[in-house]
Amino acid sequence: MQSRQIDATYSVSPQITTGDVAAIKAAGFRTVICNRPDNEEPGQPDHETIRKAVEQAGLAFKWVPVIAGQMTADNVADQAAALEQLPGPVFAYCRSGARSANLYAGVEQMKR
Repeated sequence: MQSRQIDATYSVSPQITTGDVAAIKAAGFRTVICNRPDNEEPGQPDHETIRKAVEQAGLAFKWVPVIAGQMTADNVADQAAALEQLPGPVFAYCRSGARSANLYAGVEQMKR
């Protein structure tokens, strides 16, 4: 699992597996956000599988799916709401980490 820190309370990553959850928790994250729609590619773990592992580890989970290349204002608003309501630091993932990073940039732009 490779992650990239965007700021002190938000990091992004490519697709994770249930096996990554222990390392995410050990790194001090308190929330995991999945920004990837289910069935985007064959073999991808669905968000419910990840959610169960995350919640069993005692972390919060939120699914804010964004279609690649089609981020909307509603997606940004949903991500902003999740970031406001859930405990940080936050670990967000999608296929490559780009959508999760772009959503964060959109949230920050929305604040201005």
